[in-house]
Amino acid sequence: KNIKRDVSVTLVRVEYNGAILGDSSKADVLPDGTANYDFMTDFECSPQGPVSLDDIAQKPVLLTVMEELQKDKKQKTTVHLAQAVVDLLPLLQGQCSFQVSAPLYAVPTSSSESLHPEAKVCGIWKLTVCSPKPLLSAAQFSNGNLLNITLEAAYSVPKAFVCTRPLQNYMVCLQVPAADEEEFPLLFTNGIVKLAGEKDPLPRPKKWPLSNIMATGALSIPNSFIIGGSYEDEDGELNKREDREFRIQMESAERIVWDVERRCYLDPTAVVILQKQIAKCQYWPVEVCRMAVASPSKEKTSKADKGDEDKQISFHGVAYVNMMPLLCPGVKRIRGAFRVFNYQESEVLEKTKRQQSVFQDHRTQLCLAKEGLWAPGAGTPKVAHSKTQKEDKVTKGKDSNRRLNAQSSIMLVMALDSMTLREQYLSSQQYAEAGTFLVMEIKLDKALVPKRSQEELNRLVKEMIPPRPPLPPRTETAKQAVEYYHQHVTSIATAILSECHKLFGKQMPEQRAVDHQTLEEQMRQLNFELNCSGKYFAFKEQLKYAVVKIVREKYLKTTAFETQEELQAFLSELYVYLMDEMHIALNQLLSEEEEDASPTPASHVTKEQLWLFAHEAEVIKDYKLASLYHEQRVAQDRCNIQNWLDYGAFFLLLEEMTKAQECFRQALCLDPHHIQSLLLCGTVAAMLQHYEEAEVFFENACCLEPHNVVAWTLSGLFHELQNNNIQAEMAFHEANKLLKTQLRTMPEAVEGERGEEHISA
Repeated sequence: KNIKRDVSVTLVRVEYNGAILGDSSKADVLPDGTANYDFMTDFECSPQGPVSLDDIAQKPVLLTVMEELQKDKKQKTTVHLAQAVVDLLPLLQGQCSFQVSAPLYAVPTSSSESLHPEAKVCGIWKLTVCSPKPLLSAAQFSNGNLLNITLEAAYSVPKAFVCTRPLQNYMVCLQVPAADEEEFPLLFTNGIVKLAGEKDPLPRPKKWPLSNIMATGALSIPNSFIIGGSYEDEDGELNKREDREFRIQMESAERIVWDVERRCYLDPTAVVILQKQIAKCQYWPVEVCRMAVASPSKEKTSKADKGDEDKQISFHGVAYVNMMPLLCPGVKRIRGAFRVFNYQESEVLEKTKRQQSVFQDHRTQLCLAKEGLWAPGAGTPKVAHSKTQKEDKVTKGKDSNRRLNAQSSIMLVMALDSMTLREQYLSSQQYAEAGTFLVMEIKLDKALVPKRSQEELNRLVKEMIPPRPPLPPRTETAKQAVEYYHQHVTSIATAILSECHKLFGKQMPEQRAVDHQTLEEQMRQLNFELNCSGKYFAFKEQLKYAVVKIVREKYLKTTAFETQEELQAFLSELYVYLMDEMHIALNQLLSEEEEDASPTPASHVTKEQLWLFAHEAEVIKDYKLASLYHEQRVAQDRCNIQNWLDYGAFFLLLEEMTKAQECFRQALCLDPHHIQSLLLCGTVAAMLQHYEEAEVFFENACCLEPHNVVAWTLSGLFHELQNNNIQAEMAFHEANKLLKTQLRTMPEAVEGERGEEHISA
């Protein structure tokens, strides 16, 4: 769609992996600017080549729209109008067919346009990509992985590192494990020198590692961008507050920019090897060097001049990337700044456990491909596929295509002899003096160690602490127990008064005083009658149940007394209270105006007061009294989480772990998502050496509140107790990062820091 109006007849050339798949038939451009190409082509993908899964991952299909012009009667010439790229990554993500609307980018028509590259979209290309069957088996899809490595830029480079003559090829390389327990290199070449000035924009697109793309816009990988982020959130070095000013200055200074992403498919065996290598050594070397590019006149030199070319590699440095975070559950990405040091074999061996250097130790196996030294575009130069090379591929069909691609990239590297090693050492020393650092990103499609989902963690917690049925609503409060006692006292007094009326009549002498001796005689008769009839014992049993309720609800006494003195003291207190309440009930009964005889209000203590009383008792080490206050708090409100947590903390003080665990689990039953309850349950489980349960509690807490500093800190302490240094370091790093973020948001921390927030380029 939307092809230039002045173009009449066009055709499309389809290329992949350096080979031309075919040209479409010529198509006329319609008046509305569209052209229809009925063209289909295919290629074979297999582990033996010529196209492997690695090629599918990192190489797109290149579509070039061309116009054929009649130069004279006998000769015709073709003009490249536009190019589009089609990413085949969905084929490695389980899809067998997908449709693409790829933008067509105009090809620069002059050198001035190429010097000022702008992504000029001149049309939209619509096509369908399909595969007869999935490229990955079920095992490969579930257990394999996709490794993405993005090299952004090198900052604070030495002044001598950047030079214009002779032309230089700035290269970075790191090695990735293969299925055959060997390593193959990923090479980033043709870094672009950017002079001091403005920072690189964010977000900005990532680029393909290709050199045969003429349209500048087509170099960008669709839907793949460098986002950046705050320095403190990065995983590498130079991410502290004191590094901020240095980073900001260097991102505007002279630098080498790649912005290239390379992808690598890892089969299940390679994934296992990757995990083992990271566990064996957490630091991976990323080598940096500069190599002089042979000019066209030098390309015609003889083999005798090859010794001079061997001296053209310089500034051999290395950055150490900490890959250990990738072994933490759920971690799929590392991005940050990594310092560059001069390459010393002893230091590299000590830190990375590797003896081979891509830029030094492959000279005996690999030769220099002069025709591939200079590539005008950013990316990895390709080696042309001649007939002899095709014959070699047939004879070496069992070799992996990945190794062939790696070797073709390594052929760009100049071998070093003993004389140039001395020059290399002196030049690379300038990295440390300048403070050079690389900014790069390493990302996996799936985490090497899967992180348990929130649903799974909740299920595990429920299995450990099954939900208890809710307690039935309680109506026997202290006030109701006293009222119940009053009712029984009133009932018994009424019954006794009725017995008096039967024995002595209802009317008492009115005008004469009651004889004391007569009253005593009547009392003896009444007692005799009640005992003989059994009513005294009936009244006593009737009143006993009411007294028991007062003891339980009012005094919260449910356990036996330890000493006789405690029992006597309690009985004395209870007797006084029962007598007072009996008088209140009798006064209500005998009074002519019941509403005027109001009972004495019962004292009410709040839960805050009870906590204060319990705390004071703990301070003076009166733990029995403190336990009583905690029990009163829990009895007042059994559904209050904080009451149970305080009660459990009290048992921790007494080192009664089992009772503390019961309290904390009761709190967790009330709210399975309560972070403090989860952390305390995990702490007690770790102290009881129930490590699997503790891990579930801590992991669930960090999953529920990923910004909780205390949760990550306790999780780190637990993993450190287990000698799990990888997860302990990750947890402490996360806690430290969150703490720094909180400090930045505090007014005291940001005072004096004016201006808007700088983000990493």
